[in-house]
Amino acid sequence: MKTPLIGMTLEQLRGVAAEIGLRPFAAGQMARWLYQKRVTDIGAMTDIPAAGRLRLEENYATGRELPLLRTLSSDGTAKYLFRGVGDRDVEAVMIPDADRATLCISSQAGCRMGCTFCMTGRQGFHGQLTAAQIINQILSVDESEALTNVVFMGMGEPTDNLSAVKEVIGILTAPWGLAWSPKRITVSTIGNIPALRDLIETTKVHIALSLHSPFAPEREGLMPVQRAWAAADVLALVRRYDWSHQRRFSVEYIMWEGLNDDMRHAEALARLLRGIHCRVNLIRFHAIPGSPLHTAPEARMVAFRDRLNELGITATIRASRGEDIMAACGMLAGKKRDNS
Repeated sequence: MKTPLIGMTLEQLRGVAAEIGLRPFAAGQMARWLYQKRVTDIGAMTDIPAAGRLRLEENYATGRELPLLRTLSSDGTAKYLFRGVGDRDVEAVMIPDADRATLCISSQAGCRMGCTFCMTGRQGFHGQLTAAQIINQILSVDESEALTNVVFMGMGEPTDNLSAVKEVIGILTAPWGLAWSPKRITVSTIGNIPALRDLIETTKVHIALSLHSPFAPEREGLMPVQRAWAAADVLALVRRYDWSHQRRFSVEYIMWEGLNDDMRHAEALARLLRGIHCRVNLIRFHAIPGSPLHTAPEARMVAFRDRLNELGITATIRASRGEDIMAACGMLAGKKRDNS
């Protein structure tokens, strides 16, 4: 197996250049071909000497891999299946919306957080995606050139694969990479406090916290991670930083009928978030096989939203996209690979 070049930083590409006898500036040439011109083979890097390309091809490849499958929803959402790790392939979802094209990408095959309402969490953990596999999702979807935003909200917990996620963020935002503003990137997390602190202090991306209940015992029943990193402690960390300018902090709140959708929960949530400049995204639960949970009625969601707004917490109801192709929030499961 040849080593993929995508996923490498400029410094790592300099190491490759030195290894094959090219001058250091060749690293910048490789980066431009990989991330800006988005070539799929080394032979296309025509400003690198032919002999250097041949040496490069001996042990390296661009690392680009096409999706295994593309599925299109009736609402225009597209779900892509990519080769993953272990015995599980992974999914990415492209959501078109007026002048925005948002790609929801995966960082792991499966997940070890064990959230009871999530198909990814219920399948267990199969392995970490490399930086090459993560950024390949961005470079290889049909809509790659038109993307306006990327969200790490697909399969896996991004802060549980922090090194690879940060490498990809670096490539997305570096002038030698895709040169994106960090305002185009959102990382969703269950609240891994040490990794979240690192992410906040070393990047400028937006952060989205999966909360789902303001009451610790209820949240623990839905999200076992509450035992390790309590929501109150996560929010205490968040309060240390300024979210009122270019960086945004949001709270993801899936709503279930009779579980977390009444005014008691709305008022407790407002108390929990008081003093934090944030937005709450209310999300309709998308039924998954074997789950006894049901989504909250629309009227309850509207009343919940309105109560939060009355209490000074900006709240919106997120539009559901891609449910008919199992691409909506909490529905990604990838595909078990047949290795026979």
